[in-house]
Amino acid sequence: MRKLTAGYFHSVDGVVESPNLWQFDAFDDELGALLGKVMASVDTVLLGRKGYEEWAGYWPKTQADQDFAGFINGVPKYVASHTLTQAQLSWQNSTLIEGDLVPFVRDLKAKPGGEIAVMAGFSLARQLLFAGLLDELTLITHPVVAGSGRRHLFEPADPTTRLELLDCTHTSKGNVVATYGVRKG
Repeated sequence: MRKLTAGYFHSVDGVVESPNLWQFDAFDDELGALLGKVMASVDTVLLGRKGYEEWAGYWPKTQADQDFAGFINGVPKYVASHTLTQAQLSWQNSTLIEGDLVPFVRDLKAKPGGEIAVMAGFSLARQLLFAGLLDELTLITHPVVAGSGRRHLFEPADPTTRLELLDCTHTSKGNVVATYGVRKG
C-alpha cells in the first residue's frame, strides 16, 4: 500500500496561507534537503481546486525554483473539484478526479507506485486525514509571527483526532519540522 502524505509551512502564530510572504531567509539548506527527499519519493500529487488554480497559473511559467518546478510540472496530478471539468485542466499531467474522493484515493493507494502527496490543499488533506487515508502530516514551523493570513489548517467543527509524533527535528535557521500520524488505538 502506497503512503499518503501532506506537508505545510506555517508560522508560529499558525498562519498557513502564502508562506512566500513570511518565510524570509528561514528557508534553509536543511529544508531544501527535506523537500528534495519528498520529490525523490513522491510520484503522484493530489490537489484541491484552489491549489490547482493557483499553482497552474504559476509553476508552468516561472523561472524560480527550477528543481520544484521541474518536479511539479512533470508529476501526475489528480485534482479534486466539483466545479472544474477535465477540459479546464490545462496544466500538463493533470487529471480530474471523477466520482467520490475517498474511494478514488483508497484505490490509488492500493496501486503500485511511490508516495502520494497532498499539496496546496488544506481541506483535501483534512478530508483524507479524517477518512483514515492520510498516513503522515508534516508541519514545518518557521520562526516568524506572520500577523495576517489564514490561521487554521483545521476547522472548529473537525472531530477530535489523536495524533502521534512520528518524527521531529529542527534546522539551523530555527524551523521545526514535526511529522504526525493518526494514533492507533
